Amino acid sequence: MKICVIGTGYVGLVAGTCLAEMGNDVVCVDNNEEKIKEIAQGNIPIYEPGLEELIKVNTREGRLLFTTDLDFAVKNSLICFIAVGTPQGDDGSCDLKYVFSAAEAVAKSMNTYKVIVNKSTVPVGTAEKVKAVVKNFTTHEFDVVSNPEFLKQGAAVDDFLKPDRVIIGSNSQRATEIMQEVYSPFLRTGNPIIIMDVKSAEMSKYAANSFLATKISFINELANICEKAGANIEQVRIGMSTDRRIGSQFLFPGLGYGGSCFPKDVKALIRVANDNNVSCDILAAADKTNFSQRKIFIDKILDYYKGNISGKTFALWGLAFKPRTNDMREAPAITIIEALLSKGASVKAYDPKAMEEAKRILGDKITYSSNNYDVLEEADALILATEWNEFRRPDYERVKKLLKKAVIFDGRNQYDPERMYKNGFDYICIGKSANMALSN
Repeated sequence: MKICVIGTGYVGLVAGTCLAEMGNDVVCVDNNEEKIKEIAQGNIPIYEPGLEELIKVNTREGRLLFTTDLDFAVKNSLICFIAVGTPQGDDGSCDLKYVFSAAEAVAKSMNTYKVIVNKSTVPVGTAEKVKAVVKNFTTHEFDVVSNPEFLKQGAAVDDFLKPDRVIIGSNSQRATEIMQEVYSPFLRTGNPIIIMDVKSAEMSKYAANSFLATKISFINELANICEKAGANIEQVRIGMSTDRRIGSQFLFPGLGYGGSCFPKDVKALIRVANDNNVSCDILAAADKTNFSQRKIFIDKILDYYKGNISGKTFALWGLAFKPRTNDMREAPAITIIEALLSKGASVKAYDPKAMEEAKRILGDKITYSSNNYDVLEEADALILATEWNEFRRPDYERVKKLLKKAVIFDGRNQYDPERMYKNGFDYICIGKSANMALSN
């Protein structure tokens, strides 16, 4: 298949690379000339396990090309994936200007029938709007398809190469058959290609992400109840998650969800509901709880110091919004850092992959360390904000010696409270009261 992918952000770069890995000829297009030059030289702008290696292999073997020449890409492709950004507006709505701009550019470059695929996360009805845009600029035949992505950052390559399912929203048999041919190599294990109408496909992505976000907010709210009532959220979580109807995924209490998808998609779905005069109390509560969870954790820190952290230095482990990525969009660490700085404290931070991104966002507001132990020197306490594997089994004695006082604020519940207290730490986590933890 001859394919072009417009946009080399997170989704576009992963999709284009994985499509090439299956033997397709793929041209990835971006209007950022410097970015394309960097990728062509092997400098990948995002960290995603396995991605850099696949880009190098498929580029070397001629199946994957990066360019700023959209006209060339469209003219030499049957399928045009639109994978551009859909930033959130001030009112929570999804800004589609880049989608429409890409659609117009595709239309102007068309030389024969094309399948135009919305890979970006877009609200219900976007395909119809894209179709109207394209019709204004071409007389060639085309179909517009919705093909939402379900990629977890940190596991995106595996998710694309071995998907649970592929959803194709199509109102054209011709386009449906072409898309089925594209994806059939990815589903040899029997997982389904699900064909549905375009609007239902557009809604499916919002529905999936919003449900998972709601699970996170639910377990965090439950953790706060457990903490006040004297129950142990970890034991409650196990009691819940072993019920096959519920399952264990996304039921871990912590600092709430972040990243580029969940916060934006929940707000966008709320906006869709509001635009259609439908109440969405559950989604609104999930969004509110997620914001509140970070404040609750910050309050734990302030309460420990009786409201005064001026002059204190905090060591922070983890800057990315989750492990196995360098993405800091909507990262809890940013909220925590800004709150600490506003109260007169200073912050030293370390993250295995997000240091450069942190410097771009935070500049010289904080101090950066070269490893997770250096950051502890002369710090008053340690805050765990991202649950990287590197932080799961630290040398507790070394941690204790480096800190001014053995205090850990664990925003991810990574450590065993009983072990921490026996080793002389003041240990503050989520969903477990101090008295309960001491008695375990």
